[in-house]
Amino acid sequence: MLLCIVLHIVSYSIDYGNYRSAIADIHLSGTDFSRMPDGNYEGEYDAGYIYAKVQVTLRNGRITHIDLLSHDNERGKTAEQVLDVITDTQTLPVDAVSGATCSSLVIQKAVENALTGGISHE
Repeated sequence: MLLCIVLHIVSYSIDYGNYRSAIADIHLSGTDFSRMPDGNYEGEYDAGYIYAKVQVTLRNGRITHIDLLSHDNERGKTAEQVLDVITDTQTLPVDAVSGATCSSLVIQKAVENALTGGISHE
């Protein structure tokens, strides 16, 4: 029984360390999407405890809509409002949502991945 508890603690510590590392590795750059062809672009980012998958719709060099296809989170549901901020400001990155910083970063990274290497669906 004690061995199971110790193994669980070790496993959790490793998973949590990998998660923190994945969050720390998120670097958002100013993505210029103004010259990208019209289409729907999919992107995702997996940080372990938090995962996001999005579909970004571009028309005439502008983001017209972002669909959140999947968002696995613990307490970061409020971070989903960054999608509206990105669409309204036509900017990436934007400020993280207070209290949901990690989810905000993961969602933004999924959007960036869609715009920099995502799959286009016309």
